[in-house]
Amino acid sequence: MKVVVIQGPNLNMLGVREQNIYGPMKLEQIHSQMKEFATQNNIEIEFFQSNLEGEIVDKVQECYGDAHGIIINAAAYTHTSIAIRDALSAVNLPTIEVHISNIHRREDFRKENMIAPVCTSSVVGFGPFGYHLAMVGMLQIMSEMKAAQEMQQQAPAAE
Repeated sequence: MKVVVIQGPNLNMLGVREQNIYGPMKLEQIHSQMKEFATQNNIEIEFFQSNLEGEIVDKVQECYGDAHGIIINAAAYTHTSIAIRDALSAVNLPTIEVHISNIHRREDFRKENMIAPVCTSSVVGFGPFGYHLAMVGMLQIMSEMKAAQEMQQQAPAAE
């Protein structure tokens, strides 16, 4: 199983920007913890970060046929990007949206979420631990999908 983790704008500045909101942990540290979990659970993991909307769209599209699931923190693009939403919808992969802060308790403009309706699930407000929760969630989703496929294969053919 392969999971692609896509990080949006300014997440490369974690540990520096607004530590009172995002905490002191750097993106590299978050990715290191995710990689450790992935290794323990036989998951191939790939990380991507961009400040550019088009590059994020391209990366989502590259997941089609190459990945089994996406974990995405679209950051500010969560609230504005129909393009990222459309790309996620097009690839139709299990997708978990992550936000370090609780976007529902912040500024009004952050309450508009363009991508949540096309995501399988969302994890918000748990700080960097939210990425671990997303990994656990993705593992569960993949396990359920595998079980459903096995049941379909074992079902007797209708006559």
